[in-house]
Amino acid sequence: MSDPGFRPITDRIQARAAKVLLGSGGLGGAIFILVVLILVFAVAAPGFIGTGNLLNILRQYSVVLILAVGQTLVIICAGIDLSVAAVAALSGSVMGVAYAHLGLPAPVAIGLGLASGFLVGAFNGLVITKWGVPDIIATLGTLTAVRGIALLTTGGLPVPDFSQVVEGRRMPPEVTLFGSGDVYGFPLIIVVAAACVLIGWFILNRTKLGRTIIAVGGNREAARVSGIDVDRTRFWVYVISATLAAVGGMLLAGRLASANALMANLMELDTIAAVVIGGTALFGGEGRVSGTVIGIFIIGVLANGLNILGLSDFWQRVVTGLIIIIVVAIDQWRRRVGAREST
Repeated sequence: MSDPGFRPITDRIQARAAKVLLGSGGLGGAIFILVVLILVFAVAAPGFIGTGNLLNILRQYSVVLILAVGQTLVIICAGIDLSVAAVAALSGSVMGVAYAHLGLPAPVAIGLGLASGFLVGAFNGLVITKWGVPDIIATLGTLTAVRGIALLTTGGLPVPDFSQVVEGRRMPPEVTLFGSGDVYGFPLIIVVAAACVLIGWFILNRTKLGRTIIAVGGNREAARVSGIDVDRTRFWVYVISATLAAVGGMLLAGRLASANALMANLMELDTIAAVVIGGTALFGGEGRVSGTVIGIFIIGVLANGLNILGLSDFWQRVVTGLIIIIVVAIDQWRRRVGAREST
């Protein structure tokens, strides 16, 4: 027979650990893992702690962060968007073909790239809300279709294709500047990513749409009964997600000075991993953009540190997967302890 005083003591210890060590704001587990990773790589990987390397991490993962901001809103609304990486490839390709092959002015080419993302998001929103197709199936289908459209747009070749290019045209100078330029050594792509994070934070925390996103994600039927237009809310989160993906795709094309239909491949998985690592509930109703930023940092620090250590790509995938599982397990433990304390 167990000691009746044993369980309450362990419960109190767990509650104190969850509150003090990991934090009660939902980000403690992720921050703890991030700090541990930085300390480990600072000791084990010479050159890891350096301004140049840290800026390199931020530069490399800025595009993923932009896509992940939109993914955060979708997941908080109890959805999922598997098409973000395909939309990024389509928008970069559309912009590149319009500018380099058709010779259209840069603002028009950028506008077409943004419009392609907006339209895919609107299509996702309509299919999900009007046709009742489950989010994961709808965006999985869109992922495949959009990659196909991107291949048709580019002819399966990188853009610019020098057999078709208008003389003097590669990528619009605006996206080249923001994709690969810098100010006093600070990459502008990081500034754009930070701006997208602020926009996502503002939408979620300071607008009526943000409040309805959380309400719809928490309990769709309760939100409907309370007068919230659930379909309209779900429609707009997919539009926002795809439009941010378009921005990310065009910046990626500007950073690489090239676009193709297969770029950003599997980036949608990184966005989902970052959102989940950042403490956003996969079934909606709870989450924050700041958590996604930390999730991106964890993925970026891990990949960069393992690269410096010379670990093969195969082992990097193994370690990254295990770290994701550990972070999410810590977050789930924190939630269980928190729920037990509140009852």
